[in-house]
Amino acid sequence: MLDPEGSVEHRASSSFSRVFLVPLAMLLAVAALLFLAFAASQQKENDFYTFKVINIRGKLVSLEKYRGSVSLVVNVASECGFTDSHYKALQKLQRDLGPYHFNVLAFPCNQFGQQEPDSNKEIESFARKTYGASFPMFSKTAVTGAGANAAFKYLVESTGKEPTWNFWKYLVAPNGKVVKAWDSTVTIEEIKPYITELVRKIILKQKDEL
Repeated sequence: MLDPEGSVEHRASSSFSRVFLVPLAMLLAVAALLFLAFAASQQKENDFYTFKVINIRGKLVSLEKYRGSVSLVVNVASECGFTDSHYKALQKLQRDLGPYHFNVLAFPCNQFGQQEPDSNKEIESFARKTYGASFPMFSKTAVTGAGANAAFKYLVESTGKEPTWNFWKYLVAPNGKVVKAWDSTVTIEEIKPYITELVRKIILKQKDEL
C-alpha cells in the first residue's frame, strides 16, 4: 500500500513541474515567433530600395523614395570613351520617361581606368552643365571588390554580373528586384524596350486601380 504522505509529495512534485513547464513552453513559443518575425523582416529587406546611400551633395538618403518606380542604375565616369554617348542617351531617357515613374540613378566611380578623378562637386557640375543631367546622382563610390557600395553588391549578387568597366547598367523593377544587367558596350537604345515595358506595366496598373 502506498504511503499517503508519499502520494501527497508526488502530487506536489507534479504540480510544481506543471507550474514550471507551462511558462517555459510559453516563453519558447514567444521566442520562436520573434525569430520568425525577425527572419521575415530580414527577407523583406532583401531588395535594392532598402539600402541607404550618400547622394552627390554628401547627404545620406534612402533608396526607398524610388520604390514603385523603375530605375536604371549606372556607374558613370566623366573621362571615359563611353561618357559622351551614354550621358546624352541617359539624359534623353530621363527626359522621356521620367514623368512616368522612371529614374536613372548615377553612381560615379573611379575604379576603372581612373576616369572619374574629380570631387563630387566637380562631377555634378560637369554632368549638369555639359549634358543637362537632371537625374539623381550619388557620391563617388566603389562598385566592385571588398569595399564596394552595399547597394551595388546587391545588384551584383542578384545578377551574377560584376562591373568590369564604366557605364554598366542594372535595371531595377518597382519592387526593388533586379531584372537585367548590361555591360558598357550595350547602348541605351538597345535596352530601352526593356525599360519602357516595365514603365508601361506601371501605367496600366494605375489605370486598373482607378
